[in-house]
Amino acid sequence: MSDNDLISLYSGRILALATEIPHQGRLPAPQATVRKRSPLCGSTVTVDLVMAGGRVAEFAQDVKACALGQAAASLLGQVVIGRSATELAQARDALRAMLKDAGPVPPAPFDGFVVLTPARDYKNRHASILLAIDAATEAAAMAEAPAQN
Repeated sequence: MSDNDLISLYSGRILALATEIPHQGRLPAPQATVRKRSPLCGSTVTVDLVMAGGRVAEFAQDVKACALGQAAASLLGQVVIGRSATELAQARDALRAMLKDAGPVPPAPFDGFVVLTPARDYKNRHASILLAIDAATEAAAMAEAPAQN
């Protein structure tokens, strides 16, 4: 990776997001907890959440990831409250397609992920970027599962 590639990948905006992660920590009584780990880099994200009325009512995340994973968690944390499990799954799928298939940026309110488009060319970074939204999507589905029975 050249110096210019690194500068592009680790822009000031990405580094700022990495230092300002909303909802850091853990919930005292989550309905669901999911921990995801990237085997390639060792990054981990643990998500706790509570669903109410089919929407994320409470959310916390413990993020131990690279700057890109932290930035992705920050972006998620800014918009996750009030989202349904379906919205999270659609955003996750759109983010994955943006990274892996050069697809469009996820639609609002997840369009902040546009800052991560330079990571498309770095497949070894994709797993870390997807950790938080993967964990949140799985946790939302788990929390909703008892309500469907």
